[in-house]
Amino acid sequence: MTEQLIPLLNEVGQCTQCAGHLPLGPRPVVRISTTARILVIGQAPGTKVHASGIPWDDASGKRLRQWMGVDDETFYDVDRIAIMPMGFCYPGKGKSGDLPPRPECAQRWHQPLRDLMPEIQLTLLIGQYGQNYYLHDEFKTLTERVKHWRDYPPDYFALPHPSPRNQLWLKKNPWFEQEAIPELQSRIRHYLARPSLATEG
Repeated sequence: MTEQLIPLLNEVGQCTQCAGHLPLGPRPVVRISTTARILVIGQAPGTKVHASGIPWDDASGKRLRQWMGVDDETFYDVDRIAIMPMGFCYPGKGKSGDLPPRPECAQRWHQPLRDLMPEIQLTLLIGQYGQNYYLHDEFKTLTERVKHWRDYPPDYFALPHPSPRNQLWLKKNPWFEQEAIPELQSRIRHYLARPSLATEG
């Protein structure tokens, strides 16, 4: 399977499908392996991540790692944690924050990449775009989805974006860090500690 993943990632890295819409040009930021147990699906890189090429290399990433209960070394261990945003490149600046992720990435690349990650046990859906794409439910808002985290299959976990801009949301919804985050950390510890599926049974 690794033999299939390498050329696919090379193809992703050379993708120019959205080039005409990207103010800073294409620079896909994706980290994938065939052995990862956790998949982080965020929105799209910001300008800092575009410059560094390191996903979640910003204040949002620091808070996300705190929520997950992992250190930098674990978070960036691609053999354990995969990172695949909804849009792989920086989409540009909107009226309030960045523009939405380009839709072409998920449509073209998500399923082929997910097919080569057979050991994923938990997918974190961070923000409304990933949740709208993957969660086919009756909820209309991010808050409703996150509040009903117990109702989803155990292999999905809906999260708000950990951006500092969401500080007000966190203050209004204290149950999130009191109830949801301990469960999230428990699941992550469990799945990271389990042996590879290839060696089980």
